[in-house]
Amino acid sequence: MPVAGDFGCDIGDSVLNVDAPGTVSAHFRSPVSGCLLRVVQHRDADGYWRLVHAPPAPNLRSLVVGYCGYQEKTSAFLCRREFPSGRVVVIIDFGPALRVLDGPSAHAGQPVRSHPCGFVAGLHERFVVTETAGAQSGIEIQLTPLGAYRVFGVAMHDLANRVVGLTDLFGQAGADLADRLYHLAAWPQRFRMLDRLLTQRIARARPASEGLAWAWRRLEGSGGTAMMGDLAAELGWSRKHLIARFRDQIGLPPKRLARIIRFDRALDRLTQGTGQGLAGIAQDCGYADQAHLNRDFRQFTGGPPTDLLRRQLPDGGGIRGD
Repeated sequence: MPVAGDFGCDIGDSVLNVDAPGTVSAHFRSPVSGCLLRVVQHRDADGYWRLVHAPPAPNLRSLVVGYCGYQEKTSAFLCRREFPSGRVVVIIDFGPALRVLDGPSAHAGQPVRSHPCGFVAGLHERFVVTETAGAQSGIEIQLTPLGAYRVFGVAMHDLANRVVGLTDLFGQAGADLADRLYHLAAWPQRFRMLDRLLTQRIARARPASEGLAWAWRRLEGSGGTAMMGDLAAELGWSRKHLIARFRDQIGLPPKRLARIIRFDRALDRLTQGTGQGLAGIAQDCGYADQAHLNRDFRQFTGGPPTDLLRRQLPDGGGIRGD
């Protein structure tokens, strides 16, 4: 597959460009699907990135969170920290290949891994470091765990705490998908192709159990504060049975997943720059106190909240990993 250049920028009849340092953000109505796309471009002395965000088709929205097409060119090597969340992430890589290293091993001299066509990152209990050599482009798909269960058709604990190549999961079909998407003319066409493919795959898949789907919605909707015992009691299940269902169809036990969902909510509050103090964020997100919030940040990000803010890149650029 050729290295992606400055392609697929057209959003209808409009092209969003940033020639001077700074950020431009705008919304465009896609002529392909009619959905509203959000485009963010940032340029500074070190390079630029462009993000094109799009929702999935309405029939997919309970299982697919969204799509993001991205392009980046920087003047030097760049690494980022990717944190645990309640989402399964799929990267379809247009090249150069993104390199991945588990966070705890990031500075231990371990070799990085790359998957030339892309990869699937299951639910994680630790941060992961990604690296680029100055350029990257592709599409990120965010799935709910139940969406991933139906799309991939595997026991989700087999993907938990793992990054698996698309070709390892789908063989040559994974490489063909990346190539077909790359050669489409514009981002809206790529997103609609994904809508069709995901709809077909989900229609053929075995759904998760109704009880497990209910428990997931309850846990996510509570921001990770729902208690495992209460979920099991309302379903009439034993705790052991609830844990087994979560591991098989979601990937992690409910108590661990609740911590990740609560952390992800707090992370969003912190990085959105609302001005709310850490004690207030801890209280609003269901932590017993700020010390418990700090503990989760150290486990899931590798440092305290203040360190994360220091590493934050502007305008959706992520968190520096070095």
